[in-house]
Order: sequence, then C-alpha cells, then structure tokens
Amino acid sequence: MTQTPSHPGFFHVERNDGDFSSRLVADQAFAIGNVIVSLQGLTPGPKRYSSVQISRDDHVELNSDLLFLNHACDPNTFLDVDKRAIVAIKPIAKGDEINFFYPSTEWDMAQPFDCWCGSPKCIKKVQGAKHIPSSTLRQFQLARHIDELLSERDQSS
Repeated sequence: MTQTPSHPGFFHVERNDGDFSSRLVADQAFAIGNVIVSLQGLTPGPKRYSSVQISRDDHVELNSDLLFLNHACDPNTFLDVDKRAIVAIKPIAKGDEINFFYPSTEWDMAQPFDCWCGSPKCIKKVQGAKHIPSSTLRQFQLARHIDELLSERDQSS
C-alpha cells in the first residue's frame, strides 16, 4: 500500500521491516540554516513515544510523516519548537536521512531506548535531557525549555 507523503518534494518515509526501522529521507538538498519544514497541524496531547515536547509541560503530536524523524547523536537538523520549524544544522543531500537529537526537546521521555547510532558523540541510552550530564548536552543545540530545566537542575545540585 502506497501512502501519500505529507510533505512531497521535501522528504518521504522509507519504510523498512522491523519495529522502529523506518526513516525520513530528504527529497532535495538542504543547506545549513534552511528551514526544511514549518511545523503545522500540531495537536496538543500527553507525553507519549510519538509526541514532541514544546515547552516545560506541553507536548504535541506532529500528525505527519515527521513521526518518522529519528533520533541521532550527531543530528543534521534541530527541531526549533519556539519557531515551529525543523532547521538544517548540517548540509543534507538528497537521499540523506533527516534526524534530530531527541533530548534537545525532551526532558524525560515516555519510552526510553538504546541508541545504536555509532557516533563518537553517542549517548547510548536515549531517555531525555534530565538523565544526561550538562557537559554532554552542551555539545548540542537545545530548545529553550531544555536549557531552562538544565539550569535549574544544575543550580539545585
């Protein structure tokens, strides 16, 4: 069964066998700083494996192929929740997987998982920024609410 892409010309889902093995693939090249897509049609909801944290307490469902935006410890995009946009932070070629660093938006994830990305920056267990040392997190661009929560955590310890 073929499904209609939610963002034709920008990216598509490459569906693979096995749980959590599909991925989002670029249909065009994106330069650093390019907005890949604006986040629209978001639905507020509870914290779930499929949601994105957009503030200290709020989560949204992306309601599109963006559900297949995988985690990477050496990501090529930043999910800018304040501007409601996905922005390229590295050059992305047509055919590249589009990914982001989940703890950049997630404080404490509903469904943690082991990372197998193989990057030298790999955090091994993806469970949210709350569980990662600040020295590690400072390697990444982080959402404002994650920066604020980190500052509070670090001041109280």
